[in-house]
Amino acid sequence: MSAPATVSAPPTTAPASTPRRRRIGVWIAIGVVLLVVGAGGAALQAASQWAQREALDPESAGPAGTRALAEILRDQGVEVVVARDRAAATRALTRGPATLVLPDTPALSDDGLEALIDQATDVVLIDPRARTLDLVLPGATMAGAAPDAVVLPDCDSGDAERSGGIAPGALFSPGADTSACYPVDGGFGLLVTADGERRAAAVDGTVLFTNEHLADDGNAALAVNLMGRHPLVVWYQPGLGDTDLADTDPTLGELTPPWVSPVIVLLLVAGVAAGIWRGRRFGPLVAEHLPVTVRASETSEGRARLYAQSRDVVHAADQLRIGALQRLALLLGLGAGASAAEIADAAAARAGMDRGRVRALLIDEIPARDAELVDLAQRLRLLEDTVHTRVRPERNP
Repeated sequence: MSAPATVSAPPTTAPASTPRRRRIGVWIAIGVVLLVVGAGGAALQAASQWAQREALDPESAGPAGTRALAEILRDQGVEVVVARDRAAATRALTRGPATLVLPDTPALSDDGLEALIDQATDVVLIDPRARTLDLVLPGATMAGAAPDAVVLPDCDSGDAERSGGIAPGALFSPGADTSACYPVDGGFGLLVTADGERRAAAVDGTVLFTNEHLADDGNAALAVNLMGRHPLVVWYQPGLGDTDLADTDPTLGELTPPWVSPVIVLLLVAGVAAGIWRGRRFGPLVAEHLPVTVRASETSEGRARLYAQSRDVVHAADQLRIGALQRLALLLGLGAGASAAEIADAAAARAGMDRGRVRALLIDEIPARDAELVDLAQRLRLLEDTVHTRVRPERNP
Protein backbone atom coordinates (compact mmCIF):
# COMPACT_ATOMS: atom_id res chain seq x y z
CA MET A 1 0.00 0.00 0.00
CA SER A 2 1.58 3.20 -1.10
CA ALA A 3 1.62 6.34 0.99
CA PRO A 4 -0.54 9.22 -0.20
CA ALA A 5 1.29 11.86 -2.13
CA THR A 6 1.37 15.32 -0.63
CA VAL A 7 1.39 18.45 -2.69
CA SER A 8 3.14 21.42 -1.10
CA ALA A 9 1.59 24.83 -1.66
CA PRO A 10 3.80 27.39 -3.33
CA PRO A 11 5.23 29.98 -0.96
CA THR A 12 3.11 33.08 -0.67
CA THR A 13 4.67 36.33 -1.69
CA ALA A 14 3.56 39.90 -1.19
CA PRO A 15 1.58 41.25 -4.11
CA ALA A 16 3.91 42.96 -6.58
CA SER A 17 1.15 45.10 -7.98
CA THR A 18 0.98 47.41 -4.94
CA PRO A 19 3.71 49.84 -6.13
CA ARG A 20 2.19 49.82 -9.60
CA ARG A 21 -1.25 50.63 -8.20
CA ARG A 22 0.28 53.41 -6.15
CA ARG A 23 1.91 54.92 -9.25
CA ILE A 24 -1.36 54.68 -11.18
CA GLY A 25 -3.16 56.36 -8.31
CA VAL A 26 -0.64 59.20 -8.32
CA TRP A 27 -1.14 59.79 -12.06
CA ILE A 28 -4.92 59.71 -11.63
CA ALA A 29 -4.66 62.27 -8.83
CA ILE A 30 -2.48 64.53 -10.99
CA GLY A 31 -5.00 64.29 -13.84
CA VAL A 32 -7.89 65.15 -11.50
CA VAL A 33 -6.00 68.17 -10.14
CA LEU A 34 -5.27 69.40 -13.68
CA LEU A 35 -8.92 69.01 -14.65
CA VAL A 36 -10.07 70.90 -11.54
CA VAL A 37 -7.58 73.73 -12.17
CA GLY A 38 -8.62 73.96 -15.82
CA ALA A 39 -12.32 74.01 -14.93
CA GLY A 40 -11.71 76.69 -12.31
CA GLY A 41 -9.76 78.83 -14.79
CA ALA A 42 -12.51 78.47 -17.39
CA ALA A 43 -15.15 79.42 -14.83
CA LEU A 44 -13.20 82.50 -13.75
CA GLN A 45 -12.69 83.57 -17.35
CA ALA A 46 -16.38 83.12 -18.09
CA ALA A 47 -17.30 85.06 -14.97
CA SER A 48 -15.00 87.95 -15.91
CA GLN A 49 -16.43 88.06 -19.44
CA TRP A 50 -19.97 88.03 -18.04
CA ALA A 51 -19.12 90.86 -15.63
CA GLN A 52 -17.78 92.92 -18.54
CA ARG A 53 -20.97 92.38 -20.58
CA GLU A 54 -23.46 92.72 -17.74
CA ALA A 55 -23.68 96.51 -17.28
CA LEU A 56 -26.56 97.86 -19.42
CA ASP A 57 -26.31 94.83 -21.69
CA PRO A 58 -29.64 94.06 -23.40
CA GLU A 59 -28.78 90.34 -23.40
CA SER A 60 -27.94 90.18 -19.69
CA ALA A 61 -30.53 88.98 -17.17
CA GLY A 62 -28.42 90.12 -14.22
CA PRO A 63 -29.37 93.02 -11.95
CA ALA A 64 -27.28 95.52 -13.95
CA GLY A 65 -28.40 94.22 -17.36
CA THR A 66 -31.26 95.56 -19.50
CA ARG A 67 -32.73 92.40 -20.96
CA ALA A 68 -36.15 93.16 -19.44
CA LEU A 69 -36.31 96.49 -21.30
CA ALA A 70 -35.31 94.84 -24.58
CA GLU A 71 -38.08 92.27 -24.16
CA ILE A 72 -40.66 94.98 -23.39
CA LEU A 73 -39.70 96.82 -26.57
CA ARG A 74 -40.06 93.64 -28.60
CA ASP A 75 -43.48 93.03 -27.04
CA GLN A 76 -44.45 96.50 -28.28
CA GLY A 77 -43.54 95.50 -31.83
CA VAL A 78 -40.13 97.22 -31.87
CA GLU A 79 -37.22 95.27 -33.31
CA VAL A 80 -34.15 95.39 -31.07
CA VAL A 81 -30.77 94.76 -32.70
CA VAL A 82 -27.78 94.37 -30.37
CA ALA A 83 -24.61 95.60 -32.10
CA ARG A 84 -21.28 94.90 -30.42
CA ASP A 85 -19.12 96.75 -32.93
CA ARG A 86 -19.45 99.91 -35.05
CA ALA A 87 -19.69 98.02 -38.33
CA ALA A 88 -22.72 96.04 -37.17
CA ALA A 89 -24.34 99.16 -35.73
CA THR A 90 -23.80 101.09 -38.99
CA ARG A 91 -25.29 98.27 -41.06
CA ALA A 92 -28.37 98.10 -38.83
CA LEU A 93 -28.91 101.88 -38.88
CA THR A 94 -28.99 101.96 -42.68
CA ARG A 95 -32.14 99.80 -42.75
CA GLY A 96 -34.46 102.76 -42.10
CA PRO A 97 -35.63 105.08 -39.30
CA ALA A 98 -34.06 103.78 -36.10
CA THR A 99 -33.27 104.79 -32.53
CA LEU A 100 -29.63 104.44 -31.47
CA VAL A 101 -29.26 103.51 -27.79
CA LEU A 102 -25.79 104.60 -26.79
CA PRO A 103 -23.92 103.82 -23.54
CA ASP A 104 -20.56 105.33 -22.65
CA THR A 105 -18.07 104.84 -25.52
CA PRO A 106 -14.60 105.88 -24.32
CA ALA A 107 -12.89 103.77 -27.01
CA LEU A 108 -14.36 105.83 -29.88
CA SER A 109 -12.94 109.10 -31.10
CA ASP A 110 -15.17 112.16 -31.53
CA ASP A 111 -15.23 111.63 -35.30
CA GLY A 112 -16.13 107.97 -34.99
CA LEU A 113 -18.89 108.74 -32.50
CA GLU A 114 -20.34 111.53 -34.63
CA ALA A 115 -20.29 109.30 -37.74
CA LEU A 116 -22.29 106.69 -35.85
CA ILE A 117 -24.77 109.23 -34.48
CA ASP A 118 -25.37 110.78 -37.90
CA GLN A 119 -26.73 107.44 -39.14
CA ALA A 120 -29.53 107.38 -36.52
CA THR A 121 -32.89 109.12 -36.47
CA ASP A 122 -33.09 109.29 -32.67
CA VAL A 123 -30.29 108.97 -30.14
CA VAL A 124 -30.79 108.03 -26.47
CA LEU A 125 -27.77 108.36 -24.17
CA ILE A 126 -28.27 105.92 -21.29
CA ASP A 127 -24.90 106.45 -19.60
CA PRO A 128 -23.96 110.03 -20.49
CA ARG A 129 -20.52 111.49 -19.90
CA ALA A 130 -19.31 115.05 -20.43
CA ARG A 131 -17.89 114.29 -23.88
CA THR A 132 -20.96 112.50 -25.26
CA LEU A 133 -23.26 115.12 -23.77
CA ASP A 134 -21.41 117.90 -25.58
CA LEU A 135 -21.40 115.97 -28.87
CA VAL A 136 -25.06 114.89 -28.83
CA LEU A 137 -26.62 117.81 -26.91
CA PRO A 138 -24.32 120.83 -27.43
CA GLY A 139 -23.91 122.96 -24.32
CA ALA A 140 -25.17 120.31 -21.88
CA THR A 141 -22.99 119.41 -18.89
CA MET A 142 -23.05 117.11 -15.88
CA ALA A 143 -24.65 118.58 -12.73
CA GLY A 144 -24.18 116.01 -9.98
CA ALA A 145 -26.58 113.38 -8.63
CA ALA A 146 -30.12 113.55 -7.26
CA PRO A 147 -31.19 112.15 -3.89
CA ASP A 148 -33.11 108.89 -3.85
CA ALA A 149 -36.56 110.44 -4.15
CA VAL A 150 -39.27 110.46 -6.81
CA VAL A 151 -39.43 113.65 -8.91
CA LEU A 152 -42.25 114.76 -11.23
CA PRO A 153 -41.47 115.76 -14.85
CA ASP A 154 -42.45 119.44 -14.59
CA CYS A 155 -41.82 120.07 -18.31
CA ASP A 156 -43.67 120.21 -21.62
CA SER A 157 -42.28 116.90 -22.94
CA GLY A 158 -45.15 114.55 -23.71
CA ASP A 159 -43.02 111.43 -23.22
CA ALA A 160 -42.02 112.54 -19.72
CA GLU A 161 -45.54 113.66 -18.79
CA ARG A 162 -47.02 110.29 -19.79
CA SER A 163 -44.32 108.43 -17.86
CA GLY A 164 -44.86 110.12 -14.50
CA GLY A 165 -42.37 110.49 -11.67
CA ILE A 166 -38.94 108.85 -11.44
CA ALA A 167 -35.86 108.92 -9.17
CA PRO A 168 -33.51 110.34 -11.83
CA GLY A 169 -30.01 109.50 -10.50
CA ALA A 170 -27.50 111.64 -12.45
CA LEU A 171 -28.40 115.25 -13.16
CA PHE A 172 -27.54 117.44 -16.16
CA SER A 173 -27.49 121.11 -17.02
CA PRO A 174 -29.21 121.88 -20.38
CA GLY A 175 -27.76 123.84 -23.25
CA ALA A 176 -29.55 126.13 -25.66
CA ASP A 177 -32.75 124.84 -27.31
CA THR A 178 -32.89 121.85 -24.94
CA SER A 179 -35.95 120.72 -23.01
CA ALA A 180 -35.21 119.73 -19.44
CA CYS A 181 -37.38 117.55 -17.20
CA TYR A 182 -37.31 116.24 -13.63
CA PRO A 183 -35.71 119.25 -11.92
CA VAL A 184 -33.67 118.70 -8.74
CA ASP A 185 -31.54 121.43 -7.09
CA GLY A 186 -30.82 123.26 -10.34
CA GLY A 187 -30.14 120.11 -12.37
CA PHE A 188 -32.43 117.92 -14.47
CA GLY A 189 -32.80 114.16 -14.80
CA LEU A 190 -33.79 114.21 -18.51
CA LEU A 191 -32.60 116.35 -21.41
CA VAL A 192 -34.31 116.28 -24.81
CA THR A 193 -33.43 118.23 -27.93
CA ALA A 194 -35.23 118.04 -31.30
CA ASP A 195 -34.07 119.02 -34.78
CA GLY A 196 -36.89 118.38 -37.18
CA GLU A 197 -37.66 114.67 -37.18
CA ARG A 198 -34.47 113.88 -35.29
CA ARG A 199 -34.39 113.80 -31.52
CA ALA A 200 -31.67 113.24 -28.91
CA ALA A 201 -32.17 112.50 -25.24
CA ALA A 202 -29.91 111.97 -22.23
CA VAL A 203 -30.94 110.07 -19.10
CA ASP A 204 -29.18 108.00 -16.44
CA GLY A 205 -30.13 104.48 -17.53
CA THR A 206 -27.84 102.88 -14.94
CA VAL A 207 -30.40 103.64 -12.20
CA LEU A 208 -33.59 103.69 -14.31
CA PHE A 209 -33.50 101.08 -17.08
CA THR A 210 -31.66 98.12 -15.52
CA ASN A 211 -33.45 94.89 -14.67
CA GLU A 212 -33.23 95.73 -10.99
CA HIS A 213 -35.00 99.11 -11.23
CA LEU A 214 -37.07 98.99 -14.42
CA ALA A 215 -40.31 98.22 -12.56
CA ASP A 216 -39.90 101.17 -10.17
CA ASP A 217 -42.05 104.29 -10.59
CA GLY A 218 -42.31 105.40 -14.23
CA ASN A 219 -38.99 103.96 -15.38
CA ALA A 220 -40.34 101.41 -17.85
CA ALA A 221 -42.80 103.90 -19.38
CA LEU A 222 -40.08 106.52 -19.84
CA ALA A 223 -37.77 103.98 -21.49
CA VAL A 224 -40.42 102.81 -23.96
CA ASN A 225 -41.46 106.40 -24.75
CA LEU A 226 -37.88 107.48 -25.47
CA MET A 227 -36.79 104.39 -27.44
CA GLY A 228 -39.97 103.17 -29.09
CA ARG A 229 -40.68 106.02 -31.51
CA HIS A 230 -39.39 104.02 -34.49
CA PRO A 231 -39.80 100.36 -35.48
CA LEU A 232 -36.08 99.64 -35.01
CA VAL A 233 -33.82 100.08 -31.98
CA VAL A 234 -30.08 99.60 -32.52
CA TRP A 235 -28.53 98.98 -29.11
CA TYR A 236 -24.82 99.64 -29.42
CA GLN A 237 -22.92 97.69 -26.75
CA PRO A 238 -19.24 98.14 -27.69
CA GLY A 239 -16.64 95.52 -26.88
CA LEU A 240 -13.21 96.26 -25.43
CA GLY A 241 -11.51 95.99 -28.82
CA ASP A 242 -13.99 98.17 -30.73
CA THR A 243 -11.96 101.37 -31.10
CA ASP A 244 -10.80 103.76 -33.79
CA LEU A 245 -8.21 105.56 -31.67
CA ALA A 246 -4.90 105.44 -33.54
CA ASP A 247 -2.72 106.57 -30.62
CA THR A 248 -3.73 103.89 -28.14
CA ASP A 249 -0.86 102.27 -26.28
CA PRO A 250 -0.20 98.69 -27.45
CA THR A 251 -0.87 95.91 -25.00
CA LEU A 252 1.76 93.47 -23.79
CA GLY A 253 0.26 90.78 -26.03
CA GLU A 254 0.58 93.07 -29.06
CA LEU A 255 4.21 93.89 -28.26
CA THR A 256 5.35 90.28 -27.92
CA PRO A 257 5.93 88.07 -30.99
CA PRO A 258 3.24 85.47 -31.66
CA TRP A 259 5.55 82.56 -30.80
CA VAL A 260 6.15 83.72 -27.21
CA SER A 261 2.90 82.42 -25.71
CA PRO A 262 3.22 78.89 -27.15
CA VAL A 263 6.83 78.71 -25.99
CA ILE A 264 5.86 79.76 -22.45
CA VAL A 265 3.13 77.11 -22.34
CA LEU A 266 5.57 74.51 -23.67
CA LEU A 267 8.15 75.42 -21.03
CA LEU A 268 5.55 75.16 -18.26
CA VAL A 269 4.46 71.74 -19.48
CA ALA A 270 8.10 70.63 -19.76
CA GLY A 271 8.81 71.88 -16.24
CA VAL A 272 5.85 69.96 -14.80
CA ALA A 273 6.86 66.82 -16.70
CA ALA A 274 10.47 67.11 -15.51
CA GLY A 275 9.31 67.58 -11.93
CA ILE A 276 7.16 64.46 -12.12
CA TRP A 277 9.93 62.48 -13.81
CA ARG A 278 12.87 63.51 -11.64
CA GLY A 279 11.03 64.42 -8.46
CA ARG A 280 12.01 62.70 -5.25
CA ARG A 281 9.80 59.73 -4.50
CA PHE A 282 9.61 59.28 -0.76
CA GLY A 283 9.46 55.67 0.35
CA PRO A 284 9.59 53.99 3.77
CA LEU A 285 12.37 54.97 6.13
CA VAL A 286 15.43 52.71 5.95
CA ALA A 287 17.78 52.36 8.91
CA GLU A 288 21.40 52.82 7.85
CA HIS A 289 24.07 51.17 9.96
CA LEU A 290 27.36 53.04 10.01
CA PRO A 291 30.37 50.77 9.45
CA VAL A 292 32.53 52.14 12.30
CA THR A 293 32.29 54.31 15.40
CA VAL A 294 35.14 56.78 15.88
CA ARG A 295 36.03 57.71 19.45
CA ALA A 296 36.52 61.34 20.38
CA SER A 297 40.10 60.75 21.51
CA GLU A 298 41.04 59.40 18.10
CA THR A 299 39.53 62.46 16.44
CA SER A 300 41.54 64.74 18.71
CA GLU A 301 44.75 62.82 18.08
CA GLY A 302 44.21 62.91 14.34
CA ARG A 303 43.61 66.65 14.42
CA ALA A 304 46.74 67.09 16.53
CA ARG A 305 48.80 65.15 14.02
CA LEU A 306 47.50 67.40 11.25
CA TYR A 307 48.57 70.46 13.21
CA ALA A 308 51.97 68.89 13.84
CA GLN A 309 52.47 68.09 10.16
CA SER A 310 51.56 71.60 9.13
CA ARG A 311 53.90 73.12 11.77
CA ASP A 312 51.08 75.47 12.77
CA VAL A 313 52.15 76.01 16.39
CA VAL A 314 50.10 79.19 16.84
CA HIS A 315 46.86 77.53 15.63
CA ALA A 316 47.43 74.60 17.96
CA ALA A 317 48.05 76.98 20.88
CA ASP A 318 44.82 78.83 20.08
CA GLN A 319 42.87 75.57 20.17
CA LEU A 320 44.40 74.67 23.53
CA ARG A 321 43.54 78.11 24.92
CA ILE A 322 39.98 78.01 23.58
CA GLY A 323 39.36 74.69 25.28
CA ALA A 324 40.93 75.91 28.53
CA LEU A 325 38.86 79.12 28.50
CA GLN A 326 35.64 77.19 27.92
CA ARG A 327 36.35 74.80 30.79
CA LEU A 328 37.41 77.60 33.13
CA ALA A 329 34.28 79.63 32.32
CA LEU A 330 32.09 76.62 33.10
CA LEU A 331 34.04 75.90 36.28
CA LEU A 332 33.83 79.52 37.49
CA GLY A 333 30.13 79.85 36.65
CA LEU A 334 30.61 82.56 34.02
CA GLY A 335 28.06 83.04 31.27
CA ALA A 336 28.51 82.28 27.60
CA GLY A 337 29.05 85.98 26.87
CA ALA A 338 32.13 86.32 29.12
CA SER A 339 35.26 87.54 27.32
CA ALA A 340 38.69 85.90 27.49
CA ALA A 341 40.02 88.74 29.65
CA GLU A 342 37.16 88.36 32.14
CA ILE A 343 37.73 84.62 32.36
CA ALA A 344 41.50 85.14 32.87
CA ASP A 345 40.92 87.70 35.66
CA ALA A 346 38.41 85.45 37.43
CA ALA A 347 40.77 82.44 37.19
CA ALA A 348 43.71 84.47 38.57
CA ALA A 349 41.61 85.71 41.48
CA ARG A 350 40.34 82.23 42.30
CA ALA A 351 43.79 80.56 42.00
CA GLY A 352 45.59 83.37 43.87
CA MET A 353 47.97 83.96 40.97
CA ASP A 354 49.26 87.12 39.34
CA ARG A 355 46.67 88.48 36.90
CA GLY A 356 49.31 89.49 34.33
CA ARG A 357 50.83 86.01 34.24
CA VAL A 358 47.41 84.37 33.85
CA ARG A 359 46.45 86.77 31.04
CA ALA A 360 49.75 86.07 29.29
CA LEU A 361 49.15 82.35 29.63
CA LEU A 362 45.55 82.44 28.36
CA ILE A 363 45.79 85.28 25.82
CA ASP A 364 49.11 86.94 25.02
CA GLU A 365 51.93 84.34 24.79
CA ILE A 366 52.75 83.14 21.26
CA PRO A 367 54.79 79.93 21.13
CA ALA A 368 57.31 79.65 18.34
CA ARG A 369 58.49 76.03 18.68
CA ASP A 370 57.03 72.70 19.62
CA ALA A 371 58.79 72.74 23.00
CA GLU A 372 57.16 76.06 23.89
CA LEU A 373 53.78 74.65 22.81
CA VAL A 374 54.23 71.65 25.13
CA ASP A 375 55.21 73.96 27.99
CA LEU A 376 52.12 76.10 27.32
CA ALA A 377 49.89 73.04 27.43
CA GLN A 378 51.35 71.92 30.75
CA ARG A 379 50.92 75.33 32.36
CA LEU A 380 47.31 75.53 31.10
CA ARG A 381 46.63 72.16 32.69
CA LEU A 382 48.25 73.28 35.94
CA LEU A 383 46.10 76.46 35.96
CA GLU A 384 42.93 74.43 35.43
CA ASP A 385 43.87 72.01 38.22
CA THR A 386 44.59 74.89 40.61
CA VAL A 387 41.27 76.62 39.90
CA HIS A 388 39.43 73.32 40.21
CA THR A 389 41.06 72.69 43.59
CA ARG A 390 40.05 76.14 44.84
CA VAL A 391 36.50 75.91 43.53
CA ARG A 392 35.74 72.35 44.55
CA PRO A 393 38.17 71.35 47.32
CA GLU A 394 35.95 68.52 48.59
CA ARG A 395 36.37 66.61 45.32
CA ASN A 396 40.17 66.62 45.51
CA PRO A 397 42.21 64.11 47.62
